[in-house]
Amino acid sequence: MKAIVIHAAKDLRIEEGTVEVLGTGQVDVAIEAGGICGSDLHYYNHGGFGTVRIREPMILGHEVAGTVKAIGAGVSGLAIGDRVAVSPSRPCSTCEYCLQGQQNHCLDMRFYGSAMPMPHVQGAFRQRLVAEQWQCHKVADGISIHEAAMAEPFAVTLHAVNRAGSLTGKRVLVSGCGPIGALAIIAARAHGAREIVATDVMDAVLQKALDVGADRAINVETHPEQLNAYAANKGYFDVQFEASGNERAVRSGLEVLRPRSTLVQLGLGGDVAIPQNMVVAKEIEIKGTFRFHEEFGLAVDLINKRRLDLAPLLTGTYPIEDAAAAFEIAGDRTQSMKVQLVF
Repeated sequence: MKAIVIHAAKDLRIEEGTVEVLGTGQVDVAIEAGGICGSDLHYYNHGGFGTVRIREPMILGHEVAGTVKAIGAGVSGLAIGDRVAVSPSRPCSTCEYCLQGQQNHCLDMRFYGSAMPMPHVQGAFRQRLVAEQWQCHKVADGISIHEAAMAEPFAVTLHAVNRAGSLTGKRVLVSGCGPIGALAIIAARAHGAREIVATDVMDAVLQKALDVGADRAINVETHPEQLNAYAANKGYFDVQFEASGNERAVRSGLEVLRPRSTLVQLGLGGDVAIPQNMVVAKEIEIKGTFRFHEEFGLAVDLINKRRLDLAPLLTGTYPIEDAAAAFEIAGDRTQSMKVQLVF
């Protein structure tokens, strides 16, 4: 099989590999579509992020879907020919956090395409992947494999909604409208948000935000006064999903959040300074959100039942042979929202 392997920043190679041996309770999946994520781009452009660095060759990728080619002993509910979305999250199920139902904080997490541990956890950008049965969620007839491959990033935003609490009737601000911000808009709308305002510094992605359900889109670089107007009377929004990782977005969000509101931090950035006095005076709750667990199954279910439409976010598909070009285009926000590889 072929796999997409990162060796160092800008050193992406298509390499031949062997298919893993199929074990009890496992499924052999022919991967057909894989989405390029922000973390994949960090590995490609910078060799890692924060203190996480590539220290050995690693297969990238964790947003994948494909077709079952073989099943191991003890597998039930899946058959050869079934199309599946594969969860990249593989918690140990035995550590203290797993036993408390906080599997996303597993002490021995094996998440596809992660350089955090050593040896690195090899990713899913490969033509064949052997996964555990419980990682594989059936894709309904009529759902494209490309929609199915978006279940993973969508699950990230569903977990963020879970962290925010009830959104029924709430006014929501989404700052940063890349793929995660756009999916947060879709997730918030599906969970009953009354009004959604999106902010970014690029008109192209703001148009996508409107396409997927935002009521208003504001370019805070060219028209900051439009957002500032929401600061009147101690603020307007009940919840902010911050998906940019930018300090300015956090600070401006705190200005327009109303008392006893919630800021959910989705975007990963460096250390930021915030006006702590405003957090105290307005009794704002700041919550982090990290990956997902049970939300992956919910994401696939919502996609299968066509409760929402993720297709507008797919802006390009590229064959595995053009992986380097696909990564370059995926990193250009003027050209792309979600770029996928075809295996």
